[in-house]
Amino acid sequence: MRKPPVVRLDDVVVRAGGRTVLGPISLHISADDRWVILGPNGCGKTTLAAVIGAQLQPSAGTAEVLGVTFGRGDLRRLRERIGSSSHVVSDQLSPRISVVDVVLTGKRSALATWLQGYDEADRLHAMALLADVGCADLASRSFGSCSQGERQRTLLARSMFGDPELLILDEPSAGLDLSARERLLAAIDSGFGRRPLQALVFTTHHLEEIPRTISHAALLRGGRLVAAGPIEEALTPEHLRACFDLDVEVEQRHGRWVAFPRPTGLSTG
Repeated sequence: MRKPPVVRLDDVVVRAGGRTVLGPISLHISADDRWVILGPNGCGKTTLAAVIGAQLQPSAGTAEVLGVTFGRGDLRRLRERIGSSSHVVSDQLSPRISVVDVVLTGKRSALATWLQGYDEADRLHAMALLADVGCADLASRSFGSCSQGERQRTLLARSMFGDPELLILDEPSAGLDLSARERLLAAIDSGFGRRPLQALVFTTHHLEEIPRTISHAALLRGGRLVAAGPIEEALTPEHLRACFDLDVEVEQRHGRWVAFPRPTGLSTG
């Protein structure tokens, strides 16, 4: 039996600059769900992830995350229960901060460790998380001196520091080469193998970047849902054609998803 939703969005709309950038969208995510939000550039993936992560209030509709209804509860306290990783966090961190200190900032979703009151147990926990993502040997390095792949795995460790009830990874593998991408995805899969009750939302443009542990998919185009549900039901050629305007064949190999364009090329539908 499925658990009650940790995310409940009902007819959510986000408007900016006088236009609707997202919605209306209804989406429910349970505690043991691991979702990918998939779609082309500008489709609303990051906006949807920001609403789910309590970083953005919807313009209309009802949003409830971890039992807190937006507009009625304290979103600052709610954010402490949500782990997140995105290019925005990476850009805001000082390049001079050490890798282990980056992970420590995840305890309170801060951007620096000064005046935060970390103890030896916190430092040991940070080191253990770095080991989980294959970055233990980088602990004393400056964040800015690390490769993009190393920074992304460090941010993954940071996002999991407080054992959050919900984890949001917004395009964590964007810009990574093949080796760096596979190391990151392996770290995500291995980390979630030890956290069976933690919900995940992962955004990407590419099917081949979807981790093996993903159970559900939501396809977006123009700020609206094309399909949403168990991943095997959502990732069909028909749904992907509607999402990307491209005729594709879809396969699952060794637990990972791949898509190939058909010779017909761009859809005429």
